[in-house]
Amino acid sequence: MSAQYTVFSEFYDSLTSNVHYSDRANYIEQLLKRYNHNPGITLDLACGTGSLTIELKKRGFDIYGADASSDMLMVAQQKAYDEELSILFLCQKMQRLDLFGTIDTCICTLDSLNHIINKEELQTAFDKVSLFMNKGGIFVFDVNTVYKHKYVLADNVFVYDKSLVFCVWQNTPLKDNITRIDLDFFERSGSMYRRSSESFCERAYTQQELEHIIKKSGFEILDIFGEMTFETPKEDSQRNVYVVKKTEV
Repeated sequence: MSAQYTVFSEFYDSLTSNVHYSDRANYIEQLLKRYNHNPGITLDLACGTGSLTIELKKRGFDIYGADASSDMLMVAQQKAYDEELSILFLCQKMQRLDLFGTIDTCICTLDSLNHIINKEELQTAFDKVSLFMNKGGIFVFDVNTVYKHKYVLADNVFVYDKSLVFCVWQNTPLKDNITRIDLDFFERSGSMYRRSSESFCERAYTQQELEHIIKKSGFEILDIFGEMTFETPKEDSQRNVYVVKKTEV
């Protein structure tokens, strides 16, 4: 299943209004300072509608974004324009990354890597980041955990009632810790509602699987934290943050 997130892009910001991108930008800054790492040229991988890219740009980061969805990037570009910020956005899949030069830092947040459900393709995505990253560079990414897929997403249905849209989120567990996600959007149009849908899959990878991929792509793990913390993840952690460093040329 290859999702384009065409419909999702219309409502993504409304549905993620609780993400608090400013706090996440502060967290990224604190993480990098923890390792005395100058961000340098930074890539926001799978940047979506660019909210975190913009927050980090405001903080002085030399940052640009890449995402596979042209619809998401259209929203991102408009938001950057409205903020009077000049940010480059590239339409590229993570596993087909092809940059103009090297980077010193890469971030990939909000379980974007979970959207790659083929382990070999995930390895390719890490290899691509490694290829364009300078030695000593840092890659910060987060992933949804196996616990979240088994016990939170599971086969549950979630309903979001926002001012712009009513959304029904349905999960279907599949094999290999893969979850199919079906989204139905209901947008008010006068006295009627317009329905549209989007479907995609996410896969949760074990820590052992990720460690193998990380090492094979020339990175070493500096730390693994629970989401938005500097603490060791708990057994019921739903999203973990990995900080890895490029050690091989």
